[in-house]
Amino acid sequence: MSATRLPGTPRLLRALNDRAALELLLEQGPLTRARIGELTGLSKVTASQLVERLEERGLVARVGEQAGGRGPNAQLYAVRPGSAYVVGVDVGAERVVAACADITGAVVGRVEQSTKDTDDPVGVVHNAVVQAASSAGAELSSVRRIVLGTPGLVDPGTGDITFAFNLPRWHSGLLAALREDLHTPVVFENDVNLAAVAEAQSGAAQGTADFVLVWVDAGVGLAIMLGGRLHHGSSGAAGEIGYLPVPGVPIPRDVSKRAKPAFQQLAGADAVRAVAAEHGFAAAAAADAVRAAVAAGTEGGPMLDELARRLALGVASTCVVLDPPLVVLAGQVGQAGGAALAERVQHEVAAITLVRPRVVSTGLTEEPILRGALRTALDAVRDEVFGSTVG
Repeated sequence: MSATRLPGTPRLLRALNDRAALELLLEQGPLTRARIGELTGLSKVTASQLVERLEERGLVARVGEQAGGRGPNAQLYAVRPGSAYVVGVDVGAERVVAACADITGAVVGRVEQSTKDTDDPVGVVHNAVVQAASSAGAELSSVRRIVLGTPGLVDPGTGDITFAFNLPRWHSGLLAALREDLHTPVVFENDVNLAAVAEAQSGAAQGTADFVLVWVDAGVGLAIMLGGRLHHGSSGAAGEIGYLPVPGVPIPRDVSKRAKPAFQQLAGADAVRAVAAEHGFAAAAAADAVRAAVAAGTEGGPMLDELARRLALGVASTCVVLDPPLVVLAGQVGQAGGAALAERVQHEVAAITLVRPRVVSTGLTEEPILRGALRTALDAVRDEVFGSTVG
């Protein structure tokens, strides 16, 4: 058996070394051949061959020189940004935002469009993707993957949308239509899941393999990260905590009737506004009301206490099953509540359950869904591009 594997060993080692070098160039910026060799543990000759191989394949390019001692200056190399592009799309009930990033992760194009006056979701996404790529100066053929963040359920088997409460025009079969229209791999992912991906990359959950993200906005949702991977469930419904049957509100018996589910009634934006108004913090937007309560200090305490008690029912129900070390409160309401709300939720969960997760506010302030979509697309494309460096 070992004899059959030997011929593939040099090829595998080259692939591993190439990938390691590309990751180093992404993380640490332009490097010389000698520095690449030092960081990877490769000899000077092997490092030089590696760089030549990547340069021939158009993945790295010379970007300058580094002055040294005696002899000529050393060439600096970096990943060539235009070797591949991705597009992330945040789809909402009223607008679509698309951003184009090169393979280094730099966002080089962005476009925003209204969805209010159209019945053509394929056309909306097509225009957004094409314009985002165009604004980045990228040919559509160089876009290797498009990831769309959407509310609702995504079938893990087919990848298609099966239910999106606030996007009635988005339906099963849309994924195939988009792939055919754009001639590019297109992937749907739940928007709250993508927010968790962004939180793990550069937010409050960095370095944490197991955590849950509770999204408190117009609706309430949950993303579950276990071992650094999203947990979707058998039907894609993992994390739909709006449907938790909680005390204090009616529990609808037929979800197809569009009646508000129980926890949604208790902790969604409408409920947050009502609680805030009762405590003297009336506002048109739930997040604004929460911000006002936080800014009021001790006067806003009772309102935040009540909101924390409501949120804790959903957080506690999740945590007694999963027992995560960390809970991140996100969405506009979670972000507005900041540490003041997060600390209250943490205290309340510990008071009513045996688990004591740390509860924190999101570490991201801008477009977490879009950032998560780009990160998801980049991870997949880097695997494809960097993993195919050996001929």
